[in-house]
Amino acid sequence: MFPSAAVPIGIFDSGVGGLTVFRALREILPNEDLLYFADQANVPYGDRSLEEVRGLAEGAASFLMDQGAKLIVIACNTASAAALKHLRALYPDFPIVGMEPAVKPAAEQTLSGKVGVLATPSTFQGELYASVVERFAHDVQLFQATCPGLVGQIEMGYLNTPKTRRILEDALAPMLKAGVDTLVMGCTHFPFVIPLIREIAGESVRVIDPAPAIARQVKRVLESRGLLAERKRAGGEVFLTSGNAEKMQALLPKLIAVQAEVDQLCWKDGVLSLSS
Repeated sequence: MFPSAAVPIGIFDSGVGGLTVFRALREILPNEDLLYFADQANVPYGDRSLEEVRGLAEGAASFLMDQGAKLIVIACNTASAAALKHLRALYPDFPIVGMEPAVKPAAEQTLSGKVGVLATPSTFQGELYASVVERFAHDVQLFQATCPGLVGQIEMGYLNTPKTRRILEDALAPMLKAGVDTLVMGCTHFPFVIPLIREIAGESVRVIDPAPAIARQVKRVLESRGLLAERKRAGGEVFLTSGNAEKMQALLPKLIAVQAEVDQLCWKDGVLSLSS
């Protein structure tokens, strides 16, 4: 874990999808300590009720705060849809940044007026997505797909296998036939398969990864509160999982080109703690 003097940015997701946000944060904020938690004991969140996801998000946020996090990123669209508003009400003075489906930039960039959104069922059912659509999608036609099984494939590191390709082809074929020219990654796992999506959809279709925009927002929030790290500290990067630590450790080099140990956490009565 971090030295006591470290003040990290806390990041959590249902699994490894939030590493797309971690990667963007590391690039934009190289001086910051980063503490990443993957709740792989409960992945995927997209198949769970909003109430259940809200409870898991509350437990994750509480743990990260206890570890000294100065800001928390909910690097999960499903958890953001279920819990962002709840957590901000619970901790009104603590900075929390969540994921918002990138419908606005998609609506601004599309030439055909047809935008595809790939996300989990819970994200599509959440108030956050409905609010974004209501505000920004007046002049575009949206096509939605939930890509069943894709999160599980990515969790296993299967980024370009026949099954992964089949899932994406099934989701994208109706969109492409309809004339979609812009695709929104509405799940933080999905940017890991953008190269495969481009193979299927072609280079003329824009693919929007929201992670860089989220990292820029984190930077703005830290600047506004005087919390930016001015120099590199000793803490570095720490990775935690409630699932299989060895499996996640083996995935890190493949997904984000990082060699690091992964520590094990366990849930007990809604509370996270380090495994003994």
